[in-house]
Amino acid sequence: MVKTIEYLDGVVRMIDQTRLPNETVFVDCKTIEDVGNAIRTMIIRGAPAIGVAAAMGISLGANSINATGYDAFFAQLAKQCDALGQARPTAVNLKWAIDRMLTVTKAHNHLPVAELKQRLKQEAMAIYHEDIATNEKMGGFGQSLIADGNTILTHCNAGALATAGFGTALGVVRAAVNAGKNVRVLANETRPFLQGARLTAWELKEDNIPVKLITDNMCGHFMRKQEIDVVVVGADRIAANGDVANKIGTYMVAVMARQHGIPFYVAAPISTLDLTLASGDDIPIEERSADEVVTLNKHRIAPEGVEAAHPAFDITPNEFVTAIITEQGIARPPYNESLKALAGKA
Repeated sequence: MVKTIEYLDGVVRMIDQTRLPNETVFVDCKTIEDVGNAIRTMIIRGAPAIGVAAAMGISLGANSINATGYDAFFAQLAKQCDALGQARPTAVNLKWAIDRMLTVTKAHNHLPVAELKQRLKQEAMAIYHEDIATNEKMGGFGQSLIADGNTILTHCNAGALATAGFGTALGVVRAAVNAGKNVRVLANETRPFLQGARLTAWELKEDNIPVKLITDNMCGHFMRKQEIDVVVVGADRIAANGDVANKIGTYMVAVMARQHGIPFYVAAPISTLDLTLASGDDIPIEERSADEVVTLNKHRIAPEGVEAAHPAFDITPNEFVTAIITEQGIARPPYNESLKALAGKA
């Protein structure tokens, strides 16, 4: 399995996901600004991976601060974190990781600055290892919903590349395979960034898990032909009522799944829950450059002067979500109750 990100001596190394599947290239981030740029430009993407990268980036930022006293150190670190927090607005794991690192900083304000920097690196590594363990636990719960012989549809990439390792939605697939189940995956290409075509298909092929790539507008066709048994996707933020923010196009898939009586599951860690938001209406939706829509592999595919929209995410209302798989168990409606209960276990 590919190593999405690692923290080496003074460097956060991550696979450049914009270059896959044709090239396997690693990028070395030496500053918190480098990490922020990698998140912004989608060199690294996927809510859990963004959280891990942010934590490691904050450790890099801390190491760059020359202050000897705590107050001056914290002021500079908080400023760095504010800038990092602007990288991408929808994935709540970015804010979650920043808040966790700042909380640790405040809790250890009695330490000399040199020791505090080391403590922040330890916390970043703890977040990294926790993410892998979380995904494996989530996969264990999720695979119980998958039957032997199932064909699983997924949208975007919620695999090892979107996390520190193993994956959320693809973690469920991997756990099913590890349990001896014979499954195959239909992967939506996921326009306009093609995470399904470039990343999900690549991951599954590397792991010898049967996968067939389809375009986003083929879902209904295969559902109507009864060639899809279950849908499993990831999430970038989940509101208290179970509304789910995920890659643009997810809502369309969920509506079609409901129409055809196909279970629609969301796999996401507790850190992706945002119980401060009552519903998906409150989740900010990132607007990315229209250039990513009117071009393909840097070649223009639309006439010059044609405008394009590019919301990077959409909201799937909770009524279309059969269950939400977390590392603490499986939440079912009513989500206002079940998600709160699972979050209380974390």
